Amino acid sequence: MFRIEMGRSGRYCDGMSRRSFLQLGVAGMASVTLPQILRAREISGSARKQTSVILIWLDGGPSHMDLYDMKPEAPAEYRGIWAPIRTKVPGFDISELFPLQAKITDKFSVVRSLHHDTGDHFAGAHRMLTAKDMGVSGAATDQKFPGIGAIVQRELGPRQPGMPGYVAIPYSMSIGLRPGYFGGHLLGAMYNPFETVNDANSPNFRVQNLNLASGLTLERLEDRRSLSQHFDAARRYLDVLSEAKVMDRFEQEAFEFVSGPRARRAFDINLEDPRVRDRYGRNSWGQSVLLARRLVEAGSTFVTVHLGGWDHHWDLKKGMEDYLPKVDSAVYALFTDLEDRGLLDSTLVVMCGEFSRTPKMNDGGNGGAPMSMGTPGRDHWGHAMFCLLGGGGIKGGQIVGSTDRLGMYPTNRPLQPCHIHATIYHVLGIDPKLHLLDPSGRPVPVLEEPEPIWELL
Repeated sequence: MFRIEMGRSGRYCDGMSRRSFLQLGVAGMASVTLPQILRAREISGSARKQTSVILIWLDGGPSHMDLYDMKPEAPAEYRGIWAPIRTKVPGFDISELFPLQAKITDKFSVVRSLHHDTGDHFAGAHRMLTAKDMGVSGAATDQKFPGIGAIVQRELGPRQPGMPGYVAIPYSMSIGLRPGYFGGHLLGAMYNPFETVNDANSPNFRVQNLNLASGLTLERLEDRRSLSQHFDAARRYLDVLSEAKVMDRFEQEAFEFVSGPRARRAFDINLEDPRVRDRYGRNSWGQSVLLARRLVEAGSTFVTVHLGGWDHHWDLKKGMEDYLPKVDSAVYALFTDLEDRGLLDSTLVVMCGEFSRTPKMNDGGNGGAPMSMGTPGRDHWGHAMFCLLGGGGIKGGQIVGSTDRLGMYPTNRPLQPCHIHATIYHVLGIDPKLHLLDPSGRPVPVLEEPEPIWELL
């Protein structure tokens, strides 16, 4: 294997330091070389759709009852604190904390009948991000199957040369695990997402991981002589590897990312019109979503945005009144911006978390006196969830499925994570019936039920 170091990351909750790297050569479990993958992709390119995906990941589990599936007629302990408001689409009511989205419900749809029936953070995240159960739980947190973004990266790569195909803003994380269930797993670490790491809202935001090779800085990228010498040395090392014998122009994708101007310009959010930045919201979440738009516009294929902190077991009022206006601004700005730029039909936006929250609120005491921990909250619930989808050819203004009067269980059109994945694959032009090879060479289906949500297509 040939590895280009991408710099050392900080320490994480397990106490370990990790390195991100770009790895060329044998492509994971299928033992297929990078040139072969890229040739195959080029040959089949005429049949591919030129769409991209932005996945907004609400890490921690947002409540369907307080966002997109409100129950104003339910008892007070179920219906919650806020009232629904009417939107541009009749019958498509959403939280009063989403006044901006209410203007554009014709541009996206919401699945209200999603479920996977687990209230375990790790089990839920694994099912949502890989579409697989495989026994993952809080007692066994290891990833057991590649994340959907890693599979997309393997199948498609970037839409434009010089861009990373799979990016995580600011990092790929699920329930404190990094890269969590976003990673390439048995495909290989070369299919982990490229992480921006730093706060996109910072006045001095820079993507340090563009320092792909040891000792290579952004300043040195401007030094063409130094850059040429740097890669000449790397290629001399490649020449001694057996894989190097079959390398050709297809390897340029990896090097164009480092040496070309496209990625550096796309990641430079300070080039954006300040008025556009204002619309997204001058906060970490808004600017992260804006950066995702910049990346798909420049040629990235699958971009995730991590918006964490949704585990509101108590004091839900304070949490939602902080988070929901930020989400409202970011989602509204993203859809209107994509449409203004002619990118909405080619960019699928997906927003979800690992599960939802209990329809019945608790007393806000967390085991102590009622309200001692602030206002009531909601606990873990995987029996009824939401997923927002829009753009990329998805029909807008649709509500798919429904839940009962208390929001506890689906009453019609029950859907599972595999149906969300199949819809994403369909939009991207990937066969949802795709199989991967496990380490023993046995074909494994990516999805157990590869049926897209046809009413959205």
